[in-house]
Amino acid sequence: MIQAKAQPLLEYINRFVTLTHEEETIVLSSVKYRKYLKGQYIVQQGDVCKYSSFILSGCTKTFYVDDKGQEHIIMFAIEDWWTSDIGSFITQSSADYNVQCLEETETIQFSYYGQEELLKKVPKLERLFRMMLERAFVASQKRIVRNFSLTAKEQYLHFKEQYPEIEQRIPQYMIASYLGITKEFLSKIKSELASE
Repeated sequence: MIQAKAQPLLEYINRFVTLTHEEETIVLSSVKYRKYLKGQYIVQQGDVCKYSSFILSGCTKTFYVDDKGQEHIIMFAIEDWWTSDIGSFITQSSADYNVQCLEETETIQFSYYGQEELLKKVPKLERLFRMMLERAFVASQKRIVRNFSLTAKEQYLHFKEQYPEIEQRIPQYMIASYLGITKEFLSKIKSELASE
């Protein structure tokens, strides 16, 4: 079953590095398939993130809950994306973030120790994971700059442009949280844009 389910993962990997049939078999023996229900957590704040998850179908949100119980959404992830608390996964220490499923979500998961073993058996995958980390770092840096330099309206337009397929799948209050504004302010921005 994992062979059929993991096809999108193998296609993703082969965009970065070319695997032989034997290497694909090694990858498939190192991962597990897991299905989550809407509302289920892949990672919870305070726990150790044991898996890096490749999303086959569904949508997740990564968020932090502050001392006042306020939720701050850091990112969303959909098909063909990865999700985890990357800092917790790499250091195997307590997670700063929650990863929760916004839809029924199917994943292929790499455990921390399974991934370490896999990298020994298929060294070319080091390149894949390095590139993934680099992309995540660059995206994080750009988001910080946007938060400082763009107006809320500009940030929303950027979000719509960059993630058109996500906006239709998540509630407006979550987009507002991601942008760091209230849902009322987001409604105002959308009204302004509609009348332009």
